[in-house]
Amino acid sequence: MSTNTTTIPADENQYGYNPSEAIGILFIVLFGISTTLHVAQATYYKMWWLFPTACLCGVGELVGWSGRLWSSFNPFLSDPFMMQITTTIISPTPLIAVNFILLSRIVERLGLRYSFISARWYSIVFVSCDIVALVIQGAGGGLAASADTVSGSALGANIMLGGIVFQFVAIIAYTTCGVEFLRRYMHDLPTHGQAALGSRKSPLTPRMRLLIGALAFSTLVLFIRSVYRIIELSGGWTGRVIQTQVYFLVLDGGMVTLAIYTMNIFHPGRLLGSPSENLDEVSEKRAGSSESRIP
Repeated sequence: MSTNTTTIPADENQYGYNPSEAIGILFIVLFGISTTLHVAQATYYKMWWLFPTACLCGVGELVGWSGRLWSSFNPFLSDPFMMQITTTIISPTPLIAVNFILLSRIVERLGLRYSFISARWYSIVFVSCDIVALVIQGAGGGLAASADTVSGSALGANIMLGGIVFQFVAIIAYTTCGVEFLRRYMHDLPTHGQAALGSRKSPLTPRMRLLIGALAFSTLVLFIRSVYRIIELSGGWTGRVIQTQVYFLVLDGGMVTLAIYTMNIFHPGRLLGSPSENLDEVSEKRAGSSESRIP
């Protein structure tokens, strides 16, 4: 990042390109539909924790893409530029918290004996990391938005970058924990001392398989998005990556859209259900298999 203290020119196009009006409208419509669905689904399934996570992400993305649409009419305005850069950086953070919470629910459902820490601690540790990342990114975004000089804006961007890197490390740690848990579950390898607790291994139902697959896909696209943002901000405000529109559209907007719609389509309220519902599903599947073997 540049350390130049020169005042930011008021007539400079900070994007390095003219934001597409049509693409801005498209993403506003996409995030509007997804957010509306998330509100309805969270209410229907009474999963209130989705409001400050998935729903909040959708609202933030709407604000960010509204800023980009505003910029499509006048790319030289500083306010919509800072509005979109800060909100599109920060908004996916609550959505990542959905993944963290779902891992704890999956661990709790499939068998605590295969985890090194309790399901509750998965939520506490990783959601806390997410909140810290959100605070760091928010502080950096606020500083960048209020800065009158290039150096002040660069400092804010560097702070946001620090928040994204911290979040990236948390995603890697969470993914490692999730993969290790599933490895132990699939091979029936309880963690040291957990076998003595007598906690049984719950069956892997078709709905649980779908949820794990959706969680893995969501984590992957958000991981790709984090890598892009780290590279983007590392290059500074005038770097080639940040000033190439197609990179942002595909690697940020596209990845977040895939992640948020994944949770609409494979909604945890439908796939998690209750423990009794999952057992009923397994019983029905076994009964069907038994009947098919009867001559």
